[in-house]
Amino acid sequence: MSRVGRLPVPVPAGVDVTIEPGHVSVKGPRGELDQHVHRDLHISLGENEVIVTRPSDRREHRSHHGLVRALIQNMVTGVTDGWSKTLEIQGTGYRAEMDGKTLVLRVGYSHLVRKDPPDGIEFTVEGQLVHVRGANKQVVGQQAAEIRAVRPPEPYKGKGIRYRGEWVRRKQGKSAIG
Repeated sequence: MSRVGRLPVPVPAGVDVTIEPGHVSVKGPRGELDQHVHRDLHISLGENEVIVTRPSDRREHRSHHGLVRALIQNMVTGVTDGWSKTLEIQGTGYRAEMDGKTLVLRVGYSHLVRKDPPDGIEFTVEGQLVHVRGANKQVVGQQAAEIRAVRPPEPYKGKGIRYRGEWVRRKQGKSAIG
């Protein structure tokens, strides 16, 4: 049996979980999230916990068991604590600023790069750091990846936008023939 799938998902106070066949909704202080799940899996709401069980050991059921449990756990965490990703901007003259809710990046192009946040996501700038926050883990990660893709870190000087703590392998560059 799946090690992840058999663990119950604790539901804290103030979080409301609604279970329908093939659909799970979680509502909490930071918003409401919906997720379609595999129809064959049995999802039950117990005493302050959600339990996911599978009807058989078929490959399809085994593969979805841990996934669905992890998705529900991520939704519960998102509506209570929220998710965040932090990006670092490195390079001379590279910077980010906020224009209302819009993120404005100055990263060496002849134009400004503007990024509007989707619903439920907020951007904040703190010096050379850009924080992406929201309740939906997948959307937070996608927005952070799209911001990083504007100017990924290059291997010679390390300039660009990178995740906080990301290590970029540096290259030596040209060597003199001697």
